[in-house]
Amino acid sequence: MNKHQTGLLLSQIAQHATEVAAIASARWRGFGKKNDADQAAVDAMRKAFADAPFSGKVVIGEGEIDEAPMLYIGEELGAGGIGVDIAVDPLEGTKLCANDAPNAMTVVALALKGGLLHAPDMYMEKLAIGPGYPPGLIDLDLSPTENVQRLAQAKGVAVTDIRACLLDRDRHQHIIEELRRAGAGIRLIPDGDVAGVFWTTEVARSGVDIYFGSGGAPEGVLAAAAIRCAGGQMQARLKPETDQEAERARKMGRDVAAKLTLDDMAPGDVVFAASGVTDGSMFGGVRFDERTAHVDTLVWDSFSSRKLRVRSLHAL
Repeated sequence: MNKHQTGLLLSQIAQHATEVAAIASARWRGFGKKNDADQAAVDAMRKAFADAPFSGKVVIGEGEIDEAPMLYIGEELGAGGIGVDIAVDPLEGTKLCANDAPNAMTVVALALKGGLLHAPDMYMEKLAIGPGYPPGLIDLDLSPTENVQRLAQAKGVAVTDIRACLLDRDRHQHIIEELRRAGAGIRLIPDGDVAGVFWTTEVARSGVDIYFGSGGAPEGVLAAAAIRCAGGQMQARLKPETDQEAERARKMGRDVAAKLTLDDMAPGDVVFAASGVTDGSMFGGVRFDERTAHVDTLVWDSFSSRKLRVRSLHAL
């Protein structure tokens, strides 16, 4: 199987997995039951992977094997074939789905074995922009002000024309205050920082130029897969909150002080797929009629530089 065939195969598997998970979780929109919505997405995604023609291993999942009995880190899936790393967020934005709020989605990234960082379940500081800029434009060691000024200069606009995205968390208040002093616009989101990062890849559609702040490390690797496919830039750093978390990272071979680049988080070719569960900035949510579910999906494949937007119909 050549590189393009590999990308096509993994794209088909990833698209199917996100779409069936989106349909399953969409049935729980607005009922206030985030765990039921998440479980429905997990069950559908696991079933989709069970018969897939690969030997897959979850490197980003719902938790460690002793903490989450569903799509856990280290779980092996598939019917046999090429070795594949699997990164999943079966329902990105469980609260969003439970409240029928915008931007809930299902997310998968697939790469050949060794192609995705095995990230511990802890916080990760993230900084990302989309494609089309000089290499090394942003840097995690620079201040937020310096990063938005560099970005504005590269775009040929004023800082007031730059819009940053952050999770609406107390831990980000100092960044928010600094960015506002610098003159940048800010979009605060309640949940879903995979979406926040990959919005930077389609600024015309999303309105987001740059992503700042800390969120889950597993979500950071999923986001890095999207940035890799889009040709954007991203840096990250693990942020353990306890000595136990720091020790766990070291046991996984991770230097918690190291600045991670795309070459660390997604070093090889990768497929990224995401399907909308609720309406949002990048997707329409799942639509049901009597016999059909309509699903809006994005599939990016760096194996062949293919970027697709698909509106799929699934018989119910």
